Amino acid sequence: MLAVGAGTAVGMMVALWVLHLRLRNAAVVDVGWTVAVGVQALAAALLGPGDPTRRIVVGLVGGLWSARLALHLIRRVASEPEDPRYAEIRARWGGNLRLKFLAFFLFQGVLAVGLAGPFFVAAADPSPRLPPLFWMGVAVALVSVIGEGTADAQLRRFKADPANRGVVCRVGLWGWSRHPNYFFDWLMWCAFVLLALPSPWGWATIGSPLLMLYFLTRVTGIPATEAHAVRSRGEAYRRYQREVSAFVPWPPR
Repeated sequence: MLAVGAGTAVGMMVALWVLHLRLRNAAVVDVGWTVAVGVQALAAALLGPGDPTRRIVVGLVGGLWSARLALHLIRRVASEPEDPRYAEIRARWGGNLRLKFLAFFLFQGVLAVGLAGPFFVAAADPSPRLPPLFWMGVAVALVSVIGEGTADAQLRRFKADPANRGVVCRVGLWGWSRHPNYFFDWLMWCAFVLLALPSPWGWATIGSPLLMLYFLTRVTGIPATEAHAVRSRGEAYRRYQREVSAFVPWPPR
């Protein structure tokens, strides 16, 4: 499982790094990250030594989440300029960007393998019994996919209207959270852990959603996105920050 998953993830990231040099768009790393996580779920489902039904569910949950998000990201990369987060990163990193981005792409591949521990742990469990906690993970995964898909669709429709150019999106879920897509993405990682918790060593996978929460809220997610939004939309976005929750959907002030 690990050999196939890690080898595929790293090889794909090197190929995408080459592609990003041609496209001048580092957002392809997001597609690679998403697919790399899905590859881990499929490797666990196909090669895991555990109960077949458990492995099938793990493969479906991880694979379908990865496929939906990857298709959404591919559409965005093909139709929009580079994500402002990467412009922020370029400005912070300064020179020698090719090698720095190569390291960044490779880190994303390795991180996908490391965070996929819930898949490997669940797929190694030989027990045919699927307890309520496992099915709770399936239910949370369903809520996550619906929520993230809804947030993505709402933002896409908002941006498609020329009248909204330069306006802060506050429609639907975006009126309750400044980053509902990130929140539901993180919720999916909680679902992955719920799939693994009933298995031996399942407790050891709890770090996956905690690390994702750190990256989303402190590193490559919210900070860079909001820094660009404040520069481009000024006081309108600062008001949005004061009135709307940054992460967890919550009624606005």
